[in-house]
Amino acid sequence: MPHKVRKSKAPPPPSGCPMGACMALLGGAWTTNVIWQLSGGPRRFGELYRDLPGISPKMLTARLKRLAMKGVVIREVAPTSPPAVEYTLSELGKELIPIIDTIVKVGTRLLEERRPARTR
Repeated sequence: MPHKVRKSKAPPPPSGCPMGACMALLGGAWTTNVIWQLSGGPRRFGELYRDLPGISPKMLTARLKRLAMKGVVIREVAPTSPPAVEYTLSELGKELIPIIDTIVKVGTRLLEERRPARTR
């Protein structure tokens, strides 16, 4: 006997798929890590590089360029010799912090559930 097809009780998706737009912004390796590190305040490239063990300079450069282009990160060049470049979160970038924080909390809970219980 075939199963009856049920109608979804979820509200209809808003036009333009805002969830997809946000995920496209956060997508990509290291993106959330870079945003998370910048949530603590302005950082220079070398400081971010040290904050993110495992990232290559090429990948960090690519992420910072992409985030600046999307309006998440502000790149400020100080007119010094040599030029000093600082990265800070824009207002849009600051709006993403609670989202990333929630993801971290859920991920932490998932990792704790998978951790085997210690035996005595």
